Amino acid sequence: MASSNIPKIRGIFSNFHRISTSSPLKSSVGVGFIPLVNARRNLSLHEFHSMGILSSRGVTVPRFKVAATQEEAVQAAKEINGDVVVKAQILAGGRGKGTFDNGFKGGVRLAFSPEEAGEIASKMLGARLVTKQSGPEGRPCHHVMISQRLFTRREFYVAITMDRAFLGPVIVCSAQGGVNIEDVARENPSAIQKTPIDIHEGLTLAQARDVSEKLGFRGGALEEAAVVLHRLYHEVFLKSDATMVEINPLAEGTDGHVYCMDCKINFDSNAEFRQKPLFALKDDRQEDWRDVAAAKANLNYIGLDGEIGCLVNGAGLAMATMDIIKLHGGKPANFLDVGGGATSEQVKEAFKLITNDQKVHAILVNIFGGIMRCDVIAEGIIAAAKELDLKVPIVCRLQGTRVEDAKALIATSNLRILPCDNLDEAAKMVVKLSEIVTLAKKAFVGVKFELPI
Repeated sequence: MASSNIPKIRGIFSNFHRISTSSPLKSSVGVGFIPLVNARRNLSLHEFHSMGILSSRGVTVPRFKVAATQEEAVQAAKEINGDVVVKAQILAGGRGKGTFDNGFKGGVRLAFSPEEAGEIASKMLGARLVTKQSGPEGRPCHHVMISQRLFTRREFYVAITMDRAFLGPVIVCSAQGGVNIEDVARENPSAIQKTPIDIHEGLTLAQARDVSEKLGFRGGALEEAAVVLHRLYHEVFLKSDATMVEINPLAEGTDGHVYCMDCKINFDSNAEFRQKPLFALKDDRQEDWRDVAAAKANLNYIGLDGEIGCLVNGAGLAMATMDIIKLHGGKPANFLDVGGGATSEQVKEAFKLITNDQKVHAILVNIFGGIMRCDVIAEGIIAAAKELDLKVPIVCRLQGTRVEDAKALIATSNLRILPCDNLDEAAKMVVKLSEIVTLAKKAFVGVKFELPI
């Protein structure tokens, strides 16, 4: 399993309770979990959208423009009239130290003339930027932000987020801003301060002033920083249904004013119904197309780097299924939870996601029908196998509600679907089939599976 995908899988369990680490349900990707509700990913927006939100809510930011072409970048730099910072707009951290797939280094560059800004933008736009957080494939850059260059006296780190330890929102801050905060937390954890916010009373100006003073603001900058923190919480974090507002750095300029120099905001996807203008800003081009398709079909899907596709109902069972595949020497190609109320159409969409991965050599369907009816899953499997003309073998383990009806449907379908009642045997079977297909492909030999009925 790709280690870069482990945090993504953990994200699906953000609303789940951890179980004891001594439990036999411990997973190969981390601690076991008991699912409570289906979690949804949080929306992330580009920096220029986040900076626009701050500006509209009365928070001071440097002047900036957005460009999608070299000509627009030149014009933007002319309008700002001075030295500018050209920032590649991708949804991944570590841009400054990243490298584009065309060899150009650095996703955040200084420019001292409009022409230089345009030249830098031309090398960023249309290329993919690879950073520590983007994965080896990188993220496409379709826009650059042309930002006013400000000279700062001091830089700080400030974030507002939800923290289970405090049972509510908390301000996380450090006097060491403008650097990778993860490095600060690892090398000097005492430099990180946490201040809980009363979820009923909210952040008061007095509390914001106290946090600002502890950071090191003084004089007029102290009052200005307190107002910025107050607005970040009440006008941005609360009113936007944000799960995190991160400013790095929050800076005191040489002019004595306080600026939010860089901003990242994550929004609660469950609030989409009342934040439609914000969610309309989402850039699907930054996402794996499979994640986008899965979201539209209301499926929990994460692509991995194995060769055995998995279709399971229930996140806990999905984790166990991936574990048992690994136990028998295979590698799962995905995490896919169709949930408890999936329709046959959703099952068909799930198979499209799995089979579009060219590395998939076999598929294991593992369904325990409680709320989910096994015959609905079977109908979806059969429809998908016929419509998609599936060439890979499918091992199907069904148990629970309407399982006999499901078995009858599969038996009369005349498709290459191998039924198996025992999960351990099903896992062994799908691993063996995957190995056969893998060897055959390496030898350029076609393999055809026939099931005499």
